Amino acid sequence: MPRLSAARKILITGLGTGYLPVAPGTWGSAAAAAVFVLVAWGSGRHAACTSGVMIALAVVATGGCVALGRFAEETFGRKDPSQCSLDEWAGQALTYAFLPLGAGWSDLLIVAAAGFVAFRLFDIVKPSPAQRAQHLPAGWGIVLDDLIAAAYANVACQLLLRLWLLR
Repeated sequence: MPRLSAARKILITGLGTGYLPVAPGTWGSAAAAAVFVLVAWGSGRHAACTSGVMIALAVVATGGCVALGRFAEETFGRKDPSQCSLDEWAGQALTYAFLPLGAGWSDLLIVAAAGFVAFRLFDIVKPSPAQRAQHLPAGWGIVLDDLIAAAYANVACQLLLRLWLLR
């Protein structure tokens, strides 16, 4: 059983990003942002492929949070523990879904940075109903506020990036 427990910890901590010092949620978001850049660049900035991978990552990370939420709270001794960064992976991945990728490397980096900053901002501010979602039990309370923040971040990025990239 210790191996299963260790595997659960690695998963719920976003492949260990939740153990990194100072703002582990930001590290989890940065890791998901790196996945976005690698997928977008590796697919030749193919928007449908990139969005598909980001949605799949969001679904898998959300499922992991829901399935392992109680385990995370029991292991780390509090509700929505900071070591649990898989929720940031879910939210950051959802933020990147269907964003325009631009024409080149510099556009892609601007999209990645805008999505990262927007998600972190909305995740920290927690506009309604994100703040209330944190009170849900276990895994849903861990991840739903991040998904709501991601929806806000995605809409903001859709507006700003489409205006900027279509200038």
